[in-house]
Amino acid sequence: MRSWQVERRKRTKHLIELGGLVVKAGLVDLTGDDRATILGALLWMADKLKSEERKRALALWTEKGNGAFEAEHSAGAHHRPQSRQGGA
Repeated sequence: MRSWQVERRKRTKHLIELGGLVVKAGLVDLTGDDRATILGALLWMADKLKSEERKRALALWTEKGNGAFEAEHSAGAHHRPQSRQGGA
């Protein structure tokens, strides 16, 4: 397999995993699959991360996410994926 194919598959897998997080968070159901609303929420998060509230927001969101992964793991669901800090 060519290197560009390997990279494309890795990117595709990564995008699917990120989309899975949107579903796992309940955003699809809670918004009625309104993509403009979901994008708006993600843009709001990006604005928070560009602001002076960055550290606080990251700490709160990380704690909440880790709690959700732990609850899922405790319930016998899929293994928690590795954090992609600083990754693409």
